[in-house]
Amino acid sequence: MKSELDIMLTVDGAKERATVEPRGLLIQVLREKLGVTGPHIGCESGRCGACTVLVNGEAVKSCMMLAAQADGAEITTAAGLAAEDGTLHPLQQAFHEHHALQCGYCTPGMLCAAMDLLKTNPNPDENDVRQALRGNLCRCTGYQHIVDAVLSAAETLGSGASAVKGAAE
Repeated sequence: MKSELDIMLTVDGAKERATVEPRGLLIQVLREKLGVTGPHIGCESGRCGACTVLVNGEAVKSCMMLAAQADGAEITTAAGLAAEDGTLHPLQQAFHEHHALQCGYCTPGMLCAAMDLLKTNPNPDENDVRQALRGNLCRCTGYQHIVDAVLSAAETLGSGASAVKGAAE
């Protein structure tokens, strides 16, 4: 049995190569090998959602995915949602405008989970947003500002703003 595996990932548009242990987690590779520190390590059991990223356009808790499973995948983190020139994605802008963050620890995971929702449901209602984000915990905001931000972003995106980046077509 081979003790290490070579994998290729595209992370926020950049091609990356990493050598990983077969049981190494995607969050470990992102943070420790590739220096991508946006996704946070929280509970390490898939309960808090702080590590959520988009894998081929779908929200995944990266503490629950083996890095080897992501070989060849396109990974989008919250940082990768912004345009190359640094312009915030409408969802990021809505989080800013609606004060949908305080300490910021959960924010990258919330953004990625919300992006997945907006890809599959471009016109969610409040209940849809709450259901989509139920796997992401926030201990600071009380969630209402986050829900308001996602609804605002859906409205902005629905009115012709740039397409949902990071979502598989």
